[in-house]
Amino acid sequence: MFLDDVVISGLIVVGGTLAFLLGIGVFVYQDAHKKKPDSDALK
Repeated sequence: MFLDDVVISGLIVVGGTLAFLLGIGVFVYQDAHKKKPDSDALK
């Protein structure tokens, strides 16, 4: 019973962490692609 709770909570934490990092990665990826044309126009 205790191990089941630990495993479930661990999966939730790991899944949440991966979702959080994936969200940040997607945001940075989109942001980087949006800024490339602007930096080229400023040159």
